[in-house]
Amino acid sequence: MSQDPAPDRKPTISDVAALAGVSRAVASRALSSEPRPVAAGKRQRVLEAAQQLGFTPNLLARSLTTRSVNLVAIIVNHIHDLSDLDLFDLLLSEIQTLGKQVILLRVGSVDRVEDFLRSGIAWHVDAVLVFSDFADAATVRRMFDTGMTLMLNGRGDAQSPAVLADEASGIAEAVAHAAARGVRDVVLVTGRATSSVEAVRIDCYRAAFAQHGLRLLQTLQGDYSYDSGHAAGSSLFDAGEPDAVFCTSDAMAMGILDVHRASFTDGRPTRFRLYGFDDLSLTHFDAYPVASIGYAKRDYVREILKILADPGCFSPGMPPVRVPTRFVPRSSAG
Repeated sequence: MSQDPAPDRKPTISDVAALAGVSRAVASRALSSEPRPVAAGKRQRVLEAAQQLGFTPNLLARSLTTRSVNLVAIIVNHIHDLSDLDLFDLLLSEIQTLGKQVILLRVGSVDRVEDFLRSGIAWHVDAVLVFSDFADAATVRRMFDTGMTLMLNGRGDAQSPAVLADEASGIAEAVAHAAARGVRDVVLVTGRATSSVEAVRIDCYRAAFAQHGLRLLQTLQGDYSYDSGHAAGSSLFDAGEPDAVFCTSDAMAMGILDVHRASFTDGRPTRFRLYGFDDLSLTHFDAYPVASIGYAKRDYVREILKILADPGCFSPGMPPVRVPTRFVPRSSAG
């Protein structure tokens, strides 16, 4: 094998090839994460040479020829909702099993999306997962140099695949549970008004209330966070005494529960029943026994991974993939 490169410069793929006694093309194939043909003996020599030299592949440079950088961009508004923690830890782990890494982009507002466009930034990634409700499919496709834009925020179109929770079934079960226990008057605590997913969720609640003859006393605006639920807790009785409070996130329900702990003896309701949404892992413990609506997060992530692993499974015009929700009874609902 050839001599090591000078100690004052970073090793290159050419140095690895020279040390392994192979061509630069063979060295590149051997170090690729993609299944590319290389004789076993040559691959082993290349791997040993790369380790000896401390060589790390330059993914961005490689992308100029392969058009693949093994990077997935995830666009979010922010990450402070407790439901984000349950989902993203699993999602990032599963994306890494595909040999890809994640770039997390926090948008925060519609203006921020426009800033990206005005700056003329073209992010080169293999795929984009869009959770932010400020970004539509066409805008994201202009922002990124990729053939795969996966919409998870309800703002998709015929040109991009989408995975969405089918929330009507779980909401219908929860409202039926309340009606069967004599609930007649309800309060609804909602999340961000800008979210198209939230708009559909609210419509599902209203339809279920109407179906069971429940009277909606008032709707309180939150933002999915614990703090907004805690703030709403002081206004629950402004329009009358509800038999049940439905929240469109578990975090908001947890905030309300803390304000009204005296109304839940051993977690059970004595004044009103409480329902959340998301089936957070925290609700599995005695401190926050909130009845909830959720979907199997592993099923949801599995559907995302299917599309990432095989983009060809999507054809323009295909309907969104729907992951069903179900009602999870706990003591806060009696």
